[in-house]
Amino acid sequence: MIDFYYNAGPNPMKVALFLEESGLPYRLVPVDMLRGEQFSPEIVRLNPNSKLPIIVDDGVTVFDSNAILLYLAEKYQLFLPAAEHRGQLLSWLMFAATGLGPYSGQAVHFRHYAPAPKDYAQQRYSFEARRHYDVLEAHLAQRQWMVGDAYSIVDMAVWGWIRNMDHVLGPEARADLPNVVRLVQEIEAHPAAQAAVGLREKHSFKAEFDDEARRAMFRHLEPAK
Repeated sequence: MIDFYYNAGPNPMKVALFLEESGLPYRLVPVDMLRGEQFSPEIVRLNPNSKLPIIVDDGVTVFDSNAILLYLAEKYQLFLPAAEHRGQLLSWLMFAATGLGPYSGQAVHFRHYAPAPKDYAQQRYSFEARRHYDVLEAHLAQRQWMVGDAYSIVDMAVWGWIRNMDHVLGPEARADLPNVVRLVQEIEAHPAAQAAVGLREKHSFKAEFDDEARRAMFRHLEPAK
C-alpha cells in the first residue's frame, strides 16, 4: 500500500493521475497547505522542504512529483517509453521539473496574488511561462505524445500544469496553443484523469485565501517567530 500525501495542486495531481492510471493500491493522506499543515513535524520528517506530493511505498519515502513518477514507473514498469527514448524521457521530465512548473507557479503568484508594485516580475514570469508553453506547443505539433509513440509519465508530468493554462497564462493563450490543448483534452478523456481530479472532493480543503492562508503560503511576508 502506498501512502500518498497530497492536495489538489498541480504537482500532486500528476502523481494522482499515475496512481489512478496504474490501479496500484494507495491511501490518501490530505495535507491542507492553506492551513499550514505542510510545516507539521510529520511532513517535515518526510520532506524537509515541506512540499507536496510525498509517497511512502513499503517504507521508502519519495518526494518531488517528477521523482515520484520516475520511481513508480521504474519500480512497477508502467508508462515508460521504450529504452531508446531514455534520454528524451529524462530531458523532458527535467524540463517540466525545472522550467515549466517553476515558471508557471511564479506566473500564477505574480498574476493573481502578489502585492503591487509587480509589473516587472509579472512580465518576467508570464513571459517565461509562455515561452515554456510555446516549447511544448512546437514539440507536440510533431507528435501525439511527449516522448516516443505512447502515453507516458512525461505526459502526466506536463499535464499537472498545462491543465491550468487559463490560470497561468490567461484563457486567451489557448488559441495559440492548439496542440497543448489537445494533449490536455486527450488525457482528461481518461477515466483515471477524471478520478484524479475528483480526489479533491474526498476532503474538505480550505478554500478561502485569508490571512491564515497568506501566512502559510507567503512566509517571507511574516517570518516564523
